Amino acid sequence: MNNKRWSGYIIGGILILLGIFLMVTYNSLVKKEEQVKLQWNEVQNSYQRRIDFIPNVVNVVKGQADFEQTTLQQLTEARAKAAAVTVSGNELTADKFNQQTAAQDGLAVATNKLLVTVEKYPELKGTAAFKGLQTQLEGTERRIKVARKDFNVSIADYNSSVRSFPTKVVAGLFGFKPRQGFESDAGADKNVEIKF
Repeated sequence: MNNKRWSGYIIGGILILLGIFLMVTYNSLVKKEEQVKLQWNEVQNSYQRRIDFIPNVVNVVKGQADFEQTTLQQLTEARAKAAAVTVSGNELTADKFNQQTAAQDGLAVATNKLLVTVEKYPELKGTAAFKGLQTQLEGTERRIKVARKDFNVSIADYNSSVRSFPTKVVAGLFGFKPRQGFESDAGADKNVEIKF
């Protein structure tokens, strides 16, 4: 009779420990998932800064009447496309993630084309307003780079938890799945040739 009592305590203790493990592991996964969402919001914030900033650049450049209108039109169109595609942390799927990344990359290309084209216009390049905007634009691009890096770090931390044992068991029970981070575009390792 005493043995049954001890075995009941042992089984109860094991169940309590298992429950504590499940609770702690689940909470850890939730915390890491929320960190991924937070970092994604930082990426979105940086993207929004870029989108909000582009009209200022366009207005300064428009002040120079001789400037090429096609470059400004392409930049405005790229901005509109980038503004139309936003993804919240709850909707973070690979397809939506790739759509937004493509739209933002298109905006970055259009912005860089504007900056390269400006090199042909020394009177614009020399204005204090444009210099200030160019510095802010460079800072915005740096912020995007840092936000993407921080997002990838949080994705890596989350994915390593979701994929490692014994956390993998708890992640499978509660539907936590690995996520995708930012990857470089094909050919990003090659030099870019700029032609005038």
